[in-house]
This record gives sequence, C-alpha cells and structure tokens, in this order.
Amino acid sequence: MTPDQWQAHVTREAALEIGQWLEARGRLHAPIASLSLGDLEAMASNAISRWIVLQSEKLQRAGWPPEDPIGTFLLG
Repeated sequence: MTPDQWQAHVTREAALEIGQWLEARGRLHAPIASLSLGDLEAMASNAISRWIVLQSEKLQRAGWPPEDPIGTFLLG
C-alpha cells in the first residue's frame, strides 16, 4: 500500500467512525443528517491534521530528541 493509499484508507475509516458517532448521538437533523461521505472525509482529514499539529507541539515542548526520525518528520 502506497503512502497515498494509506492516507486515503485512514481518512475513510475516520470518516466512517465520525458518521457512526454522529448517528449514535441521535436527533440528527439537516444539515448534519445530509452529510456525504466526502463531507465526513473532509472532517476526518481536518481532525487528523489537527491531531498531528497538537502532537508535534507536545513533542516540541517535551524536548523530543532531535535525532529521532519521528520527531524530525513531525517537527521538521
């Protein structure tokens, strides 16, 4: 699986989970009930991006070792 395929897979799975979570909350009315899979994928993509930013900031505050490949990837 290529990195692009993996990202699409993760985004789709997150979108489906968001949809299930919204449905479980009940009382869904338009416009929430009319969200498409594309809308849910956009929400998932934004949530994933935000999580990466928050984790990167957390690593930076914690003084993540600069030689660590994950820290280098996230923090640049």
